[in-house]
Amino acid sequence: MLDKKVVELLNKQVNKEFYSAYLYLDFSNFYYDLGLDGFGNWFKIQAQEERDHALLFIQYLQNNAEKVTLETIDKPAVELKDARTVLEQALKHEQYVTSLIHNIYDAAYTAKDFRTMQFLDWFVKEQGEEEKNTDNLIKKYELFGDDSKSLYMLDSELGARVYAAPSLVL
Repeated sequence: MLDKKVVELLNKQVNKEFYSAYLYLDFSNFYYDLGLDGFGNWFKIQAQEERDHALLFIQYLQNNAEKVTLETIDKPAVELKDARTVLEQALKHEQYVTSLIHNIYDAAYTAKDFRTMQFLDWFVKEQGEEEKNTDNLIKKYELFGDDSKSLYMLDSELGARVYAAPSLVL
């Protein structure tokens, strides 16, 4: 049986991950509307990853005989001004999600819930990768965004990204 506070935070994280998927679908649609299909693809894959993260949290709760509570997923509330701003919003959001994972980890540590800490280790690593990938994308956009040929090449590179499901064993 898991600590009550840890279960509450895990359930909240399920909904935060689904919100992240919804947010990234909004970003994806924004880029498709601009004709930057590669950027749209990159964020569509991000949305798939976030959805799968939510499902991993659900499976973990179920594996530990805990009730899963799904809440309403809010409409994304970010203003999508331009291509660069959306990338910055994505990095800001990833940093926020990292703080949420750290909060759950801290609660698990306080409760001496080593099983949940071990489960969260993968997410801690994953969030580091997410922040790095998004920051790298911002840097590339800063380098190439004003040059149409370079932006075309970057967009093509992002369009080649394919989805790979997480390999976390529960």
